[in-house]
Amino acid sequence: MGKAVSPTLIALLVAGAYFMEMLDGTIITTAIPSMAHSFGVHPVDLNLGITAYMIMLAAGIPLSGWAAERFGPRTIFGGAILVFTAASVLCGIATGFWGFFAARILQGVGGAMMVPVGRLMVLRTTPKAELMRATAFITWPALVAPILGPLVGGLFTTYASWRWIFFINLPIGLIGLVLTLVLVENVRADKPRRLDWVGFLLSGSAAVAFVYGASLLGTSTGTVSLGLALLAGGLIGGWATYRHARHHAYPLVAFSALRIRSFATTVWGGSAARIAINAAPFLLPLMFQLGFHRSPVTAGAMLLVLFAGNLAIKPATSPIMRRFGFRTVLIVNGTLQAATLLGFALFSATTPLWLELPLLLISGMTRSTHFTAVNTLAFADVPREGMTSANTLFNLAQQVSVGLGVAAGAILLRLGAHVLGTGSVSVPAFRFAFAGAALLCVLGVLDFIRLPRDAGSGVSGHRA
Repeated sequence: MGKAVSPTLIALLVAGAYFMEMLDGTIITTAIPSMAHSFGVHPVDLNLGITAYMIMLAAGIPLSGWAAERFGPRTIFGGAILVFTAASVLCGIATGFWGFFAARILQGVGGAMMVPVGRLMVLRTTPKAELMRATAFITWPALVAPILGPLVGGLFTTYASWRWIFFINLPIGLIGLVLTLVLVENVRADKPRRLDWVGFLLSGSAAVAFVYGASLLGTSTGTVSLGLALLAGGLIGGWATYRHARHHAYPLVAFSALRIRSFATTVWGGSAARIAINAAPFLLPLMFQLGFHRSPVTAGAMLLVLFAGNLAIKPATSPIMRRFGFRTVLIVNGTLQAATLLGFALFSATTPLWLELPLLLISGMTRSTHFTAVNTLAFADVPREGMTSANTLFNLAQQVSVGLGVAAGAILLRLGAHVLGTGSVSVPAFRFAFAGAALLCVLGVLDFIRLPRDAGSGVSGHRA
């Protein structure tokens, strides 16, 4: 018999690792000019380092479930923390761009294993009745890191050195590694599957094509035709992965969980809403600065209100889902999210703060509620033996939809400028983009309506 460890402690450990990864993704933004000066390159060139990190995350996720079964979660999770931490130090001591680029690739490898395997550990150790509480713990980092990241990065860059934004991961990583060795059992599968190399190459290529294509479409310097071609290649790769999985005895990426209505909804409708939600933080500061000619400080402060809404509603999300159930919460919350996006489309340079700030706060609340509801519902009805494959598929969908969020905002902005005959930074173009994002949320709601009334009741405790 293995040692009994509280599922809460495992969830907190995974939340800490997730926080380290999320912070690393946001803390770098304010340091890019200083880093570019140190490396003697143009700031735009550093986007390649950010893109490389995202690509390695997408490419490595399909391998995470198999690796955890084959070598044990403690080995893979602890190894991922070690790789991520070591790569962070290498980023901090890099003296040239290509050394930094290589270190970012290594960081992506660690991150690709760290969070998916961590989530799998939580799913395996947490009883269904406690899953909503555990999911709430590991959702916190995604809400807190965007607030702390740019601020901490700015403080380090201004008063110390940009290198400290990477060195900060060293104590966090070492503590996480020690706790992993103490708390996590290294339970391996009795009969580990052979690695499905074809499935790995197909799924990894599809994910990389999607993420890289989205990143190209999300930048003003990206080639639209190449970006669209890569997205098309990602679709073809996804279809090929699905066809391969149907004829393979032990596919690396299995799609059987999509037969479960609640899981399928979080992948399809949940991803549509997630893309829209992730487009808003990209569009808002641009509209405030380029459309309304407000200062970067003012735009940043207003965006903080959005993230403050994330945190304000967090303690209430679990009681709300227990009281009303997942279906009702997702429908109402998705409708509110679409309404706030339409509200943003009505903003103008003369809109008073007493109208803008409450809408930003409500939008942040709906963002937090969506993440918690979808992340919990995804696994509410999945049997324990199907957790590994479902977790891999869900993490893939999540990573791709996050990458598509910024791209969707940029595409809608350009499309609005083309349709309306205005510049891409005009207020009408921003209004078009927010209306398009609201439509994505509505598409998600239409999928949520198809959920049974008792979906996930074993987790939420709600009785229809």
